[in-house]
Amino acid sequence: MSNTFGKLFKLHSFGESHGSAVGGIIEGMPAGFKINVEALQTELNRRKANTMAYSTSRMEPDELVLLSGIENGLCLGSPIGFLIWNTHQKPKDYQHLADTFRPSHADFTYLSKYGIQSKSGGGRSSARETLSRVVAGAMAQQVLKTKQITVYSWIQQIGTIQCKDAWDFPQNNSTPVCPEPEVWNNMLKLIEECKMQGDTLGGRVRCKVTGIPPGLGEPVFDKLQARLGQAIFSIPTVKALSFSDGIGQASMMGSETNDAFYTSSKGTIATKTNHSGGIQGGISNGMPLLMEAYFKPISSIQKPQDTVTKDGTPTQIQIQGRHDVCVLPRVLPVVEAMTAMVVLDFWLLQQSRKS
Repeated sequence: MSNTFGKLFKLHSFGESHGSAVGGIIEGMPAGFKINVEALQTELNRRKANTMAYSTSRMEPDELVLLSGIENGLCLGSPIGFLIWNTHQKPKDYQHLADTFRPSHADFTYLSKYGIQSKSGGGRSSARETLSRVVAGAMAQQVLKTKQITVYSWIQQIGTIQCKDAWDFPQNNSTPVCPEPEVWNNMLKLIEECKMQGDTLGGRVRCKVTGIPPGLGEPVFDKLQARLGQAIFSIPTVKALSFSDGIGQASMMGSETNDAFYTSSKGTIATKTNHSGGIQGGISNGMPLLMEAYFKPISSIQKPQDTVTKDGTPTQIQIQGRHDVCVLPRVLPVVEAMTAMVVLDFWLLQQSRKS
């Protein structure tokens, strides 16, 4: 398995959804950097299950345990080891599915690849592994903030309900999930209806990076958008990714999509528009990075479904257990984490060229 992400700033991830713990090892944090441990836990809490209709009922505390690499709040320059204990595992919930392939899950593909699969839930394919990403990404964001680089995201759409088509929503702590409270209330109503039907919902998340300097990204096979693609597509249920106008540019003219340059009042070179989404030629151009990820509905639905057993016998299953109805409200810190890890990795690489 490929369980390591990054080049200079690296995360090595481990753990299964119903094992003892999930965790990771982080390399590349600057020695002497002061870590705000409470802020790390705050990011984990954003991802944590809650009592809202969209959330799983698996109420894990998700408390971060730091094992190495940090002393008196300062990074030592050595690997930072951490874990988060699983305390509410219920592997018995999956025993009746041990020999049956759940539709659109990773059961069949993992068995085909490894000849064995976890019988207690999704194992490494479960979204619980994203906890380690949130920790690493939260550390990366703390470093980026000292460089005036900010990463934030919001829900643009759930099901058929969506916010206005805009990228200028400010980072807002009062409505951190969706920038339009009335739209968010309608989204919650839709989620409630979907839950009653035993079904699930997908949607879109927009992510914006401000303060990013020009020059980040490595042509030709490690372009900024290519690495972001790897990062975001590695998140469970992501099915598409676009930048700024995205697929809409396929029906536009070049005169409509080109971003004209000008010299700003600060004396810096900028563009009048941002159809490029902050990336040109695979390298950041100093404009805000604009990215949109598309999430499919979660596969664990409570409706009866046709499938087969491992020996190919037709059967029908109805998945029970504890599952989200919609992943989007809890996935925002994961999207931000993966984005921050990519930006910091390229920033460190660019700094190494100057030394």
